[in-house]
Amino acid sequence: MRLFAAVLPPEHVVQELAVEVAELKGLPGAERLRWTDRPGWHFTLAFYGEVTDDLVPDLSDRLARAARRTAPFALALSGGGQFGHGKALWTGASGEVEALRLLADRAESAARKAGVPMGEHRRYKAHLTVARSRDSVDVRPYVEALRTFGSRTWTVDELVLVRSHLPRSGVAGEQPRYEPVARWSLGGAG
Repeated sequence: MRLFAAVLPPEHVVQELAVEVAELKGLPGAERLRWTDRPGWHFTLAFYGEVTDDLVPDLSDRLARAARRTAPFALALSGGGQFGHGKALWTGASGEVEALRLLADRAESAARKAGVPMGEHRRYKAHLTVARSRDSVDVRPYVEALRTFGSRTWTVDELVLVRSHLPRSGVAGEQPRYEPVARWSLGGAG
């Protein structure tokens, strides 16, 4: 299974982002970007790639422990930026970003301890991707438009293990499908 750990924003925050993205799509050159769909809006904490079935139970147990050890925290979508000279356009986070970073580190550590090959560790950068491009695109106008964006704050209270189904139809613009396969309450609540 192709898996990753994530924080999913609640529907009211997703709706606020949808309004912002609709405005961004109205900017000149927006057709050069592949805009992510609402089901794909999440903060990836740790990407695991293809995980063999025999590792999933231990990974799940370790993620459950990571969630219990992390208290719920406040987060909001905020601002924006880019990776790779316009290859990814994203909105960031404000609020208890250090708590989000700690949860990401714990999600990565859980995988390493469960035997999931993770590659080299990189410092977590909170971002939710809203568009991608295969080519370098000047996304400065989009980043500038996102500069003043901010959603309402919500309480992050769960860690989600998500399965990613890559497009298989070959239809241009087809998006991956995301399926939550497990959820754990933060701080052992609920």
